[in-house]
Amino acid sequence: MTEAEVRAVATAGRRIALLIDADNVSHAKIAGVLAELSKYGTANIRRAYGDWASQALKGWKDKLHDFAIRPIQQFSYSSGKNATDIALVIDAMELLYTQKPEAFCLVSSDADFTPLVMTLKASGHEVYGFGERKTPSPFVNACTTFLYLDALGGGVDQAGGSEPATAPPEPGPEPPEDAMPEQAAVAPRRPLSQDTKLVSILRGAVEASAHEDGWAAMSAAGSAAKRQASIDPRNYGVRNFPALFAAVGLFEIVKAENGQAFVADRRNKERTHEPTR
Repeated sequence: MTEAEVRAVATAGRRIALLIDADNVSHAKIAGVLAELSKYGTANIRRAYGDWASQALKGWKDKLHDFAIRPIQQFSYSSGKNATDIALVIDAMELLYTQKPEAFCLVSSDADFTPLVMTLKASGHEVYGFGERKTPSPFVNACTTFLYLDALGGGVDQAGGSEPATAPPEPGPEPPEDAMPEQAAVAPRRPLSQDTKLVSILRGAVEASAHEDGWAAMSAAGSAAKRQASIDPRNYGVRNFPALFAAVGLFEIVKAENGQAFVADRRNKERTHEPTR
């Protein structure tokens, strides 16, 4: 049995409670969310919270039927107050002690759920988070793993058609000569090597999993990185940890004859030329 098959058997029986803040996220990526969750277990509890009489949630209604998601009606009792958040938190705590799922998934871009995530994790449960790029960092960092919705594969858009995965926009027509500079200019993406938080996490992961020769198995380094912080390579535009380490450009990567990949920090001058294992 391969490593992937062993992992699939181990996760097949894990029960995940999927709780969606429908007032706060788009319905367009729900198919991608469920596909991603299938890597960790089965989302046999699926609930979406919101005021379902609101026109703002019209696009969600078909998705509830398509993906067997139970709508939880929550009226806004006071103007400016988010009753949906309170209802979701109450249900999460009830599920924790009654249904006792192995893990939770919160789909929201609201940092108000950060204390809930920390409580669930303190109780020994993994919490998978999904949200938009605007999601505040406290919520992102609190989750076991957090994935931005635009990093998921294609889902279903509001018109019911196919929504392509995030891709660079097609080049448009040349701007007019008299256009203001800020109209034509596009801010370049900062190189990953300048992301001090990411570099610190990856270097720490290599150091934590490296053997005496200074080299760490790529799989072990990736796991060590995920134990440090909520980090998913797709949030940085690459598919996996080998590609992320390579994109940062501060690590040496070699592949052994058996196909196993190893990674080392270039700053470590005491590392051997190649892995000794």
